[in-house]
Amino acid sequence: MTRSAPIAASATPTIRDRAKPVSIRNRIFLVFALTIVLGVSGLLYWLRADMLPRYMEAQEDILVDLAQVLAADIETRGLKDTDSGIAPDPLWLLQTFNAVQARRFEAQVYGLFKTRVDLRVYVTNARGTVIFDSDGGRDVGADYAVWRDVRLTLAGEYGARSTPGDPLFADGSTMYVAAPIRYQDDIVGVVSVGKPTLNVGRFLDAALRRASIAALVAIAAALLVALVLYRWVSQPLARLHDYARRLRSGQRLAPPALGNNEMGRVGEAMAALRQALDGKTYIEHYVQSLAHELKSPTAAIAGAAELLAEPMPEADRARFIRNIRHEAERLADLVERMLSLAAIENQQSLHDPQPVDLHAVIEEVRESLRPLAHARGLTLRLAQAADATVTGDRFLIMRALTNVLANAIDHSPDNSTIDIRLNPTPADVTVDTRDLGDGIPDYAKPRVFDRFYSLPRTDGRKGTGLGLSFVQQIMALHGGEVRVADAPPRGTLVSLRFPRQ
Repeated sequence: MTRSAPIAASATPTIRDRAKPVSIRNRIFLVFALTIVLGVSGLLYWLRADMLPRYMEAQEDILVDLAQVLAADIETRGLKDTDSGIAPDPLWLLQTFNAVQARRFEAQVYGLFKTRVDLRVYVTNARGTVIFDSDGGRDVGADYAVWRDVRLTLAGEYGARSTPGDPLFADGSTMYVAAPIRYQDDIVGVVSVGKPTLNVGRFLDAALRRASIAALVAIAAALLVALVLYRWVSQPLARLHDYARRLRSGQRLAPPALGNNEMGRVGEAMAALRQALDGKTYIEHYVQSLAHELKSPTAAIAGAAELLAEPMPEADRARFIRNIRHEAERLADLVERMLSLAAIENQQSLHDPQPVDLHAVIEEVRESLRPLAHARGLTLRLAQAADATVTGDRFLIMRALTNVLANAIDHSPDNSTIDIRLNPTPADVTVDTRDLGDGIPDYAKPRVFDRFYSLPRTDGRKGTGLGLSFVQQIMALHGGEVRVADAPPRGTLVSLRFPRQ
């Protein structure tokens, strides 16, 4: 049997070869442009939906004032004594409003040219019967007590309505606002002022036209700025890409001169990363640090799994299962976050400090270490404290506290207690952790923060010696300090001081 010849590579490009992937720069530009267009369009939509109620509110506010003025004028000069008591005088009202309607004027209100008063006024007696209608007496004698503006006003409440199809203002709707006419403390009538909303729509359309033009100009300007930024950013990114490609091929070269900005710093970071990766010391340090950080969650999972093998109440079993899941998630998170923690010694400051509740962090750390402590009969006792909030990196603080508590567990005798106390002051917050172990020998005290220096634990094993040095680096980043001292009559006291920034 002869071996078949390999299939020759096809000269026809595949779909993947033909389809040129969209670069991140182009995606950012497209997303930015789409965001601008959608954002401005959404703003115009919101303005259109929100401006009409605002215009109507402004018109209603004016009608309220006008109705009150007319009511006060009628109360002063337009009342008469009738057989049924004091009531508004229709003759006085007719004379007054005839004079108003006879007035001729010219008023240019922005885009609206006015030559007459476009108001309708009607007055009712105390029963809601119309006794005056400025629209030629159209509804005199009609029962208006059924209309909302009259009914509520006669009841002593604020009365207003908006009604479409008013014969005087056939286009659109008419807004009416009423005010009570009083004699002494009694309501003897109602005056209601109506105004069409047609002009409101005209003003709104004009405002929206101007807003649309402004929006188009803003979109064009934003897209132009985005295009300029795209060109400005894409060229340095292309140079960085070429630099990374040449680094990958094994070339040794200085980073491109991109200026004292983010791009330049990325290039310098890439060169520094390459140098660090070339060093065996860096790799050894990274592996040992990673192993040290994975120790606590793996031990917690092992402790919980061992306890699950024993008979226990279902509530405890569910809690230990939750702990295993939580610690498994922590393992995955640690593997990812150690990539950034590996460079902590060269980190000059915190990247994004946020308020951190130390009490909540300690509770979370204590819960994660509870299976490990329970396996040896240890009690992690936390004293309550008031405000224990500091500014810092929650993840790094959790890592520091985990290291300190894990060390205390490792060096504590079985069936003992580890005390954790928060001591807040206006200037700082100190976390004190005290165990009942054998303490630190005098010869070891000067070296407790040395990397890889470790004392034997209660079971005779030795750690990696990275814990306290790692804690010291974290505290330095937070502007604080870590202190280790004897705790008479027996044990060790580790104090972490966090300044309030």
